[in-house]
Amino acid sequence: MNASKKMKYFRTGLALAASLLLWNPLQAIAFPQNGGGAGMGGGGMAGSPSPQGVSGKVVETMNSGGYTYALVEKGGVKTWVALPQSTIKVGSEIACQPGMVMNNFKSSSLNRSFDSIVFSGGLASAAGAVAPKPAPVAASAPAQAIKVSKAQGPNAYTVGEIFEKKDPLANKPVAVHAKVVKVNRGIMGKNWLHLQDGTGSPAAETNDLVVTTDSMHEVGDVVTIKGNLSRDRDFGAGYRYDVIVEGAEVTGKK
Repeated sequence: MNASKKMKYFRTGLALAASLLLWNPLQAIAFPQNGGGAGMGGGGMAGSPSPQGVSGKVVETMNSGGYTYALVEKGGVKTWVALPQSTIKVGSEIACQPGMVMNNFKSSSLNRSFDSIVFSGGLASAAGAVAPKPAPVAASAPAQAIKVSKAQGPNAYTVGEIFEKKDPLANKPVAVHAKVVKVNRGIMGKNWLHLQDGTGSPAAETNDLVVTTDSMHEVGDVVTIKGNLSRDRDFGAGYRYDVIVEGAEVTGKK
């Protein structure tokens, strides 16, 4: 094998290693591959692989290719951070989830290079908004006041059945017909819906199913969701879900 081929394989291996370190399962969900976003583009990882958190005042921001790029200043130090597209305004105070540092990074969608940039899985907080946290969600509507009929079909379950059968249903398709009782929009590039149908136990926190989706829905909508059930999903910053349906197809209205 000549020297040029050896160098080609070495560069390919280096890029693959960097991608495996940067794009962990959470970021793979939060940063969908769309061809126009932040490609590996000739950048290199910083010397230390330790995740770095970014927080402070936003002095510049832009969206491109499904990502938000923000220049954050704290203590006179400015740091670029890239995260799934989020609503961020200049002048706001934000905190981002820890991410990996990449040096000499070029964004193909922006046609711009960054000396150093932190790739974050998403906002930890922004103007008081935080990643959705599992909770009974009794504030929106008492569980006993909700009564929604079960979805139809071979993969149909009530919310209570989802929690009861969570182990055998892990990574399998489910369909649930329920009412939206809470909505968190634009967190980690997704909308987060809390669903209840009157089944399950509020005391045991088995009456509220969390779903992530690209669809837009309001509190009070009665919807049918379809997607694969995930178990033990930890998004960091203390936000862990025993049961969740990610990237669900959601249909229906009030």
